[in-house]
Amino acid sequence: MANPFSLEGKVALVTGANTGIGQGIAIALAQAGADIAAAGRSEPTETKAAVEALGRKFLSVKADFSTTEPVQRVVDETVAAFGKVDILVNNAGIIRRADSIEFSEADWDAVIDTNLKVVFFLTQAFAKQALAQGTGAKVINIASLLSFQGGIRVPSYTAAKSGLAGLTKILANEWATKGINVNAIAPGYFDTNNTEALRADADRNASILARIPAGRWGRPEDLGGAAVFLASSAADYVQGVTLPVDGGWLAR
Repeated sequence: MANPFSLEGKVALVTGANTGIGQGIAIALAQAGADIAAAGRSEPTETKAAVEALGRKFLSVKADFSTTEPVQRVVDETVAAFGKVDILVNNAGIIRRADSIEFSEADWDAVIDTNLKVVFFLTQAFAKQALAQGTGAKVINIASLLSFQGGIRVPSYTAAKSGLAGLTKILANEWATKGINVNAIAPGYFDTNNTEALRADADRNASILARIPAGRWGRPEDLGGAAVFLASSAADYVQGVTLPVDGGWLAR
């Protein structure tokens, strides 16, 4: 019997794969057999080395996801290099922190554009390619605990990640019969660049750790199993789900 979790022969496009969560997911998909296209602003040197060490092919695509400019180009370059694309991981994102009473329009627009608007249009371009291929596809959006909760001092981030959970549902509703699965992962508190300010604040760090049943911050590799599952044929009947990977945070 074939391994339903195998990604052999698949091509995965992962945004923001140079560090942190995106890097961890890209490496996990490669371990499961996928070739990787990594799209983002920074050159993913470490990710490239790790993927190629696993015997998988790797493509770096330069892209600034603050606007929709690179959307079609990223898909086209991936297909030009690999002949197809089967999996999309929408990981690239930014965050801005300030009290809501003082939050600026510029910070609002920057986060909504990158974390929600561009994600939609990249997913749209990917889906058009997947439909042309006719072989089925998987979309994995990287949501957040703030897709479920309000948080503090990150109004545009909370709005974007809440919107992304909704977008995951509507795209699943529309595309499930077309062979495209759309799901999301909601990471808990992970040791990444986005949480550096929280981890540097002794009081906030202690209060966060006190609530996580697992007793530690997440590591990027902790998301690998969930990503491989949602990218594989094992999840063919899973649609519109936002799966928390949070060390038990939401259960507390």
